[in-house]
Amino acid sequence: MAILLTGAAGFIGMHVSQALLARGESVIGVDNLNDYYDVALKEARLARLTAHDQFRFERLDIADQGALTPLAEGVDRIIHLAAQAGVRYSLTHPEAYERANLAGHLNVLEFARHIGDGLTNMVYASSSSVYGGNTKLPFSVDDQVDNPVSLYAATKKANELMSHAYCHTYGLPATGLRFFTVYGPWGRPDMSAYIFTSKILAGEPIPVFNHGDMQRDFTFIDDIVAGVVAALDQPPAADGARHRVYNLGNHRSEPLMRFIGLIEEALGLKAEIDFQPMQPGDVQATYADIDATQRDLGFQPATPIDQGIPQFIAWYREYHGV
Repeated sequence: MAILLTGAAGFIGMHVSQALLARGESVIGVDNLNDYYDVALKEARLARLTAHDQFRFERLDIADQGALTPLAEGVDRIIHLAAQAGVRYSLTHPEAYERANLAGHLNVLEFARHIGDGLTNMVYASSSSVYGGNTKLPFSVDDQVDNPVSLYAATKKANELMSHAYCHTYGLPATGLRFFTVYGPWGRPDMSAYIFTSKILAGEPIPVFNHGDMQRDFTFIDDIVAGVVAALDQPPAADGARHRVYNLGNHRSEPLMRFIGLIEEALGLKAEIDFQPMQPGDVQATYADIDATQRDLGFQPATPIDQGIPQFIAWYREYHGV
């Protein structure tokens, strides 16, 4: 039997695929390789996967109705990571979020429904952005999430609602994971670690919003992978709620300026900082309450930013030949 993994050429998708292949799983990876950021980086990630005999790649767009249907035979699990990411991009390209995050998610749910009883679990990516204007820290899965402050956040909340409806109506087993600011080797160029590193090395000022008064629950990619795999291996009980949601975070809310300081230290360079006001759609702080994730999935993040940032910088230097 095989695992269908959407967004296989993405940051998290590549790492999760590698972990599954390493333990002997068969993975069917799908991705449309869009140009939201450098396609060469996506292709380089993909090259690390296609070298495995147990990996099969299909280039397709999950937003195209029926595109997934021919892949159903032999699939018993789904990891759905494909999405249009980015809070700020949603301000200028809202239609991309409607297509990838709403239509695309619906098509994955329909694909799961047609597998029927053969589907043992579906794990999908949600986001800490669903907490929106929530000011209570840490963010708990028991908190209300009815106040999104960006379209991206609204689509991720919609994904949770859509999944709940399908699980209730058709008995599908599904687990949504709210990721908190993921970083690490092979990361996305639109994320802060990548942006800061590239600009510092180029001698350019780095944009720091809310005049530096920001906190984030930065979560290293290896911890995210461990959480995704744990969720996949422990599906919702057949006699209970078939849909559940968990936080995947580091359970530490780090000041942004400390994060920048660790990048400076790893690079051996000082940053020129361009302090800017808070951006639309942004929030001042994130912090994951992972009590439920620890209890139900055995999730235990192991990598603080003091260890994770040097690993990212080492990869960045190697990948870019810096």
